[in-house]
Amino acid sequence: MSSRNIDSEVLFREEQRFRQLWLWILIVLGSAIPWIGVILQVILGKQFGNNPAPDWIVILIWLVFGIGLPLFFYSIKLITEVRKDGIHLRFFPFHRKFKSYYYSDIESYEARKYKPIREYGGWGIRLVIGGIAFNVYGNKGLQLVLKNKKKILVGTQKPEEFYQAIKKAVSHNAF
Repeated sequence: MSSRNIDSEVLFREEQRFRQLWLWILIVLGSAIPWIGVILQVILGKQFGNNPAPDWIVILIWLVFGIGLPLFFYSIKLITEVRKDGIHLRFFPFHRKFKSYYYSDIESYEARKYKPIREYGGWGIRLVIGGIAFNVYGNKGLQLVLKNKKKILVGTQKPEEFYQAIKKAVSHNAF
């Protein structure tokens, strides 16, 4: 990984978001409590709980957990691009810029199925011994092995297209 120019032609692009139903149910249920609190206490003037907080705290909790948390999870996305010079990843909003893995640093790559919970402890940016995974949904990915033996797993809903784009780019690069 280095800071080379990433303005080369995009051969493959994929944007993925968290789509797990169970996750969105938890987020909606979790954000419902602050909504109930603000409606009951601030709007209707009824006490919310046995020892109610001041209205400004109820409003603050509602803003952070009732509105902010769902919007935050909705904004998270994994952007994957295959370009002529390498594979570029951005896990928004955690990465301000693309993380780049250049072909000259990659020893091998393969499309594969994986077990997100068993192998990586779930979805997201997952650090494991000897590598890292970037995934948001599903169990398909592209496994990169760098020349330094570090493994990078990139989750994808389009493993064959992703693989073929890398194959095409690698065949045009002499390294």
